[in-house]
Amino acid sequence: MEGKGKGAVLLLHGLYGTPQQLQYIGRKLCVAGGYSVHIPNIQGYSVFDEPVPKETSSWTHWLDQAEAHFDLLLREHQQVSVAGLCIGANLALMLASRRSADIHALCTYSAPLRYDGWNVTRWRWLKLLGYYTPVRYFMSLAEKPPYGLKDERIRRWVATQMEKRGTSAIGSSRSPLKGVFETEKLMKVVQQNLHKIHAPSLIIHAVEDDLASPKNAEWIVRSVSSRVVRKVLLENSYHIITMDFEKERVAQETLAFIAQQSIRTDQKTRPQLRLVG
Repeated sequence: MEGKGKGAVLLLHGLYGTPQQLQYIGRKLCVAGGYSVHIPNIQGYSVFDEPVPKETSSWTHWLDQAEAHFDLLLREHQQVSVAGLCIGANLALMLASRRSADIHALCTYSAPLRYDGWNVTRWRWLKLLGYYTPVRYFMSLAEKPPYGLKDERIRRWVATQMEKRGTSAIGSSRSPLKGVFETEKLMKVVQQNLHKIHAPSLIIHAVEDDLASPKNAEWIVRSVSSRVVRKVLLENSYHIITMDFEKERVAQETLAFIAQQSIRTDQKTRPQLRLVG
C-alpha cells in the first residue's frame, strides 16, 4: 500500500496468519495517514496457499526477515514505524530492542509474553511433552472458538472459511507444535530484552483477551525504557483486535500516536520525563 507522505509502517501479522489480519489497519494508515504500508509474508511463519504450513523456521529466521523488510523501507523513507499483532508484536518488540534508534514509533497489538488468556486450556502443560521430543515435528494444535474474535459475525465467517478451506482470514486452522515451541522461545527472549527498547511505544491490549491477559501489556509498559509510552486497554474485543469490534479504535490510536511522534521530531524536542498515558 503506497501513501503520499514521508513515512512508512511495517506491519507484522501473527504466527501462521495472513496479511489480512492487518489489512484494515494498513488501509487506514495508507488512506488516512498517507503512509506507505508493508505487510510482508514471512517464510516459515506466514500462511500462503496451503491450509497448514509445511515448513516452520526458527524465530531468529522470522526476525531476520522482519529486519530485512524494515531496512528496505528505511532506505526509501525518513520515518519508519513498526507494528505487530500477537507474535508479530513480539517480533516488533525484538526488532525495537535491536533498532530503537531507527524506529519512529513502535505499536504492539495483543503482545503475549506468556499464554495466560481465559481460553487457554488448563492442560496446556501437556504440550511440553511434545516440545522436547520429535513429536513436535508432527503434532499440531487446532484453532478453536472464539478464534480471538468477540464479533460473532466475523467469527462465523472465519469458522466457515476454516471448515471449507482449512484456513481463513485469521490464518491456519491448525498450528504445528514446532511453531508454538518457537514462540515460547521467542517470548522468553523478548522478556529478557524489553529494557533495551527506547522507541516511543504504543501498547494496545484487550481486557478480555482470550490468549494473553492484559497483564502482558502492563509487563511491557513496566519493562521498556521508552520515554514515551501509551497503554490502551480495549473493553469490547478479544485477541485479534485488528479485526474485532474495536478495530477502528486501534487504527485511530495508531494514526494519532505515529503523528504525535512526527510532531516531536519536526520540533526537534525530546521529552525529559517518561510519559505513560
